[in-house]
Amino acid sequence: MTDYEFQGWLGEDEKSVQGHMKWGKFEPKKWEEDDVDIEISHCGICGSDLHQLSSGWGPTPYPCVVGHEIIGRAVKVGKNVKHVKVGDRVGVGAQARSCMQSSCAECSSGHESHCGVALVNTYGSVYPNGEGKSYGGYADYNRTNGHFVLPIPKALSSAEAAPMLCGGITVFSPLKQNGCGPGKTVGIVGVGGLGHFGVLFAKALGADRVVGISRKGDKRDDVLKLGADEYIATGEDKGWEKKHKRTLDLIVCTVSSEKMPLTHYLGLLKVKGTFIQVGAPDGGNLPPINAFTLIGNGIKVGGSAIGSPAEIAEMLQLAADKKVHPWIQERSLKDANQAIVDLADGKARYRYVLVNEKNAQRHANL
Repeated sequence: MTDYEFQGWLGEDEKSVQGHMKWGKFEPKKWEEDDVDIEISHCGICGSDLHQLSSGWGPTPYPCVVGHEIIGRAVKVGKNVKHVKVGDRVGVGAQARSCMQSSCAECSSGHESHCGVALVNTYGSVYPNGEGKSYGGYADYNRTNGHFVLPIPKALSSAEAAPMLCGGITVFSPLKQNGCGPGKTVGIVGVGGLGHFGVLFAKALGADRVVGISRKGDKRDDVLKLGADEYIATGEDKGWEKKHKRTLDLIVCTVSSEKMPLTHYLGLLKVKGTFIQVGAPDGGNLPPINAFTLIGNGIKVGGSAIGSPAEIAEMLQLAADKKVHPWIQERSLKDANQAIVDLADGKARYRYVLVNEKNAQRHANL
């Protein structure tokens, strides 16, 4: 038993994404001694929340509470959890559990986010063995397996750390895994909530040159202030695909559109360059790729999604050491319905973070 209730913004059907979530109680997963209960102070808003609320990536097991960029205080810690204690400031990203068995090739090699046996997302997943459903961070409390609960470095504010737990790691992981660093030129396609993190972390990892790529020119000044060395507006800069041909070692694409000029993007890669897709459109469809585009330049095309707990910890420490500051706008948790509507309308610059004022104030007084 606990002396606190699990309450949050419930999406009850596909219309909830239009700003119709309802505040109410929910039943967290059955408690296990591997779990941690978190009193939530901050939760980032991610585009994935909109896809889940609308059943855009498949049927959502309503009711659901979205939000997977969770920061708060550990208020209950299972006896099997050794790296977190009650009172610690902790965070949870997009994953709540994997099978974590030594027989699982992914979990045993530090690739928990690719577990094919028992992967559980932070919200909208049904736990195996009748343990209940996972509920996310637009709420007062969250319960998650301790392996996926991470201490937050003191140098990071809760509001800035929250969106790193999904938005940040979604681009940090493919940048790190594909050699972003000194001597490399890196392109970030789509400079929004994810893409602005791409620019920040490419620079923090030491890339020689970072190029922001987006359709319109209205973000040019912002992207250069973020640290990019150059900006390409594909809808306005005439001949950009020829001018910048074979100039990039690595491209991370955050755009999720079947209409993006993918062939032209691939043409920006140097011979043996790498293109990594992280944007996930409803339905999953991307523009077709001509085989000769791949063969002619010897390029590689791949995908990436979030990252392991170890990668998240590495990213958080890099952000603390390099003083990475995402561009965020804080919104009250009470304003969650309007915030998701504003996100869908493209108003965020560049990540919204919900603040649970009553918990945040309590933590500030500790």
